Amino acid sequence: MLTRAITGTLFVVAITTAIYYGVYSSALLFILIVLLGVDEFYDMVKKNKHIEPLRIWGTITGLTFICTLLAIISKGITVRYILIPIMMVFFTFILELYRKKQTPFLNIGYTIIGICYIVIPFSMLYHLGYYNDSSSEQGFSYQIILGFFFLLWTNDTGAYLAGKYLGKHKLFERISPKKTWEGSIGGAILTLAVAYVLSIYFTNLSINNWLVTGILITVFGGLGDLVESMLKRSIGIKDSGNILPGHGGILDRFDGLLLAAPFVYCYLQLIQ
Repeated sequence: MLTRAITGTLFVVAITTAIYYGVYSSALLFILIVLLGVDEFYDMVKKNKHIEPLRIWGTITGLTFICTLLAIISKGITVRYILIPIMMVFFTFILELYRKKQTPFLNIGYTIIGICYIVIPFSMLYHLGYYNDSSSEQGFSYQIILGFFFLLWTNDTGAYLAGKYLGKHKLFERISPKKTWEGSIGGAILTLAVAYVLSIYFTNLSINNWLVTGILITVFGGLGDLVESMLKRSIGIKDSGNILPGHGGILDRFDGLLLAAPFVYCYLQLIQ
């Protein structure tokens, strides 16, 4: 428990500090997470003897993709440069052609899924640093990104505590036996309370949009956790990795984000 607490504290401090200090530190943080996450994904799925993703190529492609997208978002380069990582994705088919593996399209599929599953959500979340529906200010702001993480962590904490002390009815026993409806409801209540507080101090979103964001994070963050659990069960492993002592791997810590970020991003873009 002590190891878990120390790791968790350092984890939260590192993410909060990087995002608070602006565009470059946030970009470096997301690039590092994506690099570690994509590589971890390939290492994890390789434990199934029928899956042999192009690990090195996929990791390089994922890194190129996130760097290109973040540079485009921050207007460091023009949008046409997205064609480079897109070509790299399709080059995966050609590389697999020469590997002579027994399940080539399974390998191609997992290679591309590893890129999309991790790169796209973090790119969307980074883009929210430039979103503002409450003032005319332009440029990067930490508010929505940091608020997103606060709500995600609040939901996880609330669900854990409510589930531990009140949980009786299983939520999705086939995939995650420990999760309960009481835990999910407790997480939702606490998340909405924090969303209201955030709306007072983080004014880049209105109170209504913070509350909706809280609901989306509660629903899809929980589903993202279940999706990653489904992936691990299909491979037969407990943790995605061991890079974070007491917490498992990168994907174990960001599983909720990987599904919640796209839905929050799409909602905020569609209402703008």
